[in-house]
Amino acid sequence: MIDHREQVLAHVVLGFFAVLAIAPVVKIVVAALGESGSFSTAWSDGHFGTYLRSSVLVAVSVVAISSVLSILAGYAFGLMRFRGEQLLFYVLLLGLMVPLEATIVPLYYDLRDLGLVDTYWALILPQAASSVAFGTFWMRAFFRGVPRSLVEAARIDGASSWFTLWRVLLPLARPAVLTMTVLLFMWTWNEFLLALVMVSEEGLRTAPLGLSFFQGRNTSNLTLLAAGAVIVATPVVIVYVFLQRHFIRGMLSGAVKG
Repeated sequence: MIDHREQVLAHVVLGFFAVLAIAPVVKIVVAALGESGSFSTAWSDGHFGTYLRSSVLVAVSVVAISSVLSILAGYAFGLMRFRGEQLLFYVLLLGLMVPLEATIVPLYYDLRDLGLVDTYWALILPQAASSVAFGTFWMRAFFRGVPRSLVEAARIDGASSWFTLWRVLLPLARPAVLTMTVLLFMWTWNEFLLALVMVSEEGLRTAPLGLSFFQGRNTSNLTLLAAGAVIVATPVVIVYVFLQRHFIRGMLSGAVKG
């Protein structure tokens, strides 16, 4: 049992690190509010409307594609048995082990040969592929934790594998799926290197890349830089705020056990 003194000490330590994490964010927000009209100026001068539209398109596409594929692959690896299952799963996990920096150059030449450079597909396809690796690992862990009796009961009732997945198991997997989508959305939204290498047209720039160019033009105006940073970070904050309950539930409900 944890006594009262240990609880107080734990809260003090957690509070200290929470302050360290929140203080830079508060400082940026305060700096952005230092001058009236800074957000409207940053929005118009930085073309953040175009950049945010590109980021939303890329992030939503990546999350949609990778979530569907991850659910299907996680179900297959978690509850089905077939030849080469372990080998295929470990090959898929290479997507988690190999950093993007190690593959960005050959990836650029491959996409260039396919005529996909300077298109949204150059941003969507690589990120969807890397996201499926994590998503499959995440959903496989959830499905392996599902009671076998539930799956066997569905099969005894004549349910197909497709029906068992989408009608029986997926409602139970809602916290795990929402947690996965939040993580994938945040990672995709914050991706910088891929956009820097793959696109050169201003209309295709994502928000983080656009913020970098905006910073280069306003190195001396900290208020505008802070306003631009807040604009770029706001969609991620909104997504997290609306889904935080499901996100925390997915993290704590054993979504990564097994």
